[in-house]
Amino acid sequence: MSRRGVLLVNLGSPESASVPDVRRYLREFLMDRRVMDVAYPWRWLVVHGAILPRRPRRSAEAYGKIWTAEGSPLVATSRKVREELARRVGMPVGLAMRYRNPTIASAIGRLSGEGVDSLLLIPMFPHYAMSTFETVVERVREVQARVAPAMEVRVVAPYYDDPGYINALVASASEALSQPHDHVLFSYHGLPERHLRKTDPTGAHCLRVENCCEVPSEAHRTCYRAQCFRTTDAFVRRAGVTRYSVAFQSRLGREPWLRPYTDREIVRLARDGVRRLAVICPSFVADCLETLEEIGLRGREVFLASGGRGFTLIPCLNVHPDWIAALEAMVSRAFASPASRGAAGRAG
Repeated sequence: MSRRGVLLVNLGSPESASVPDVRRYLREFLMDRRVMDVAYPWRWLVVHGAILPRRPRRSAEAYGKIWTAEGSPLVATSRKVREELARRVGMPVGLAMRYRNPTIASAIGRLSGEGVDSLLLIPMFPHYAMSTFETVVERVREVQARVAPAMEVRVVAPYYDDPGYINALVASASEALSQPHDHVLFSYHGLPERHLRKTDPTGAHCLRVENCCEVPSEAHRTCYRAQCFRTTDAFVRRAGVTRYSVAFQSRLGREPWLRPYTDREIVRLARDGVRRLAVICPSFVADCLETLEEIGLRGREVFLASGGRGFTLIPCLNVHPDWIAALEAMVSRAFASPASRGAAGRAG
């Protein structure tokens, strides 16, 4: 009889906030061809010649500001999510990071050792992107074929508008939104505009058609930007938010990324008269460097320096009970229907 199991995979983190550990993490992350999607020689030259000589020290300083007694907030929170979900679903639940530890190979090996031969992969990314969702799916399949070739792998499709995910987002934000605020900023992780064009199956819609995210298209199935707008629309309807905007953070390099940029939007809002700003980051399911340091520390400082009076970072889903319940529902639905086997087609 088939033995079922679940694997949660998030992005990853350095083992410590030291410069050498941060350098190792950045090297593995940036050398992924789905993150920096240029030819290998050029990718190697940019990463090793332009990024790694300087960026690890700056990033290590940032990590040091948010590091905890449990280590990386992202990894520590993800472990708690794994424990809570395992308690609810009554089957083995593994945890892995796409980069660094715990590795995908170790997690699949452990699950296989527990007799799991039917695995449900839940990428901890609500929205499709080649540099997050897709790279996790493809890496898991590569490792599974080597470590546990008899194991069946199903994949939970991007859940950017899943009612359970939206309800959890609203519930996790309810306390912060009950406090006085003038505006809510939805800050999603940024992507190079090139990535949207590259993953557009039509080759003629994303960033090519006017108001492309509002015009129905097959491209939306793999369009990160359109899916971010869908999340925002669902959230504001559910939460009754009326004053809000959307921006994209964490850009790298000089090429065009999705706009508007969060750091500039924060300044604009303050200069336009917003005095109390609340920021939510729906593309992150666990608080991490990008939420705690980039938004919670630097974003707050910029907003207050630009004329703002109050700044609230809305926590990520983390271990909120409604988020665990949403994950439990994903597991139940996936194993109840054979159709879930086709979900990985989104990450082809």
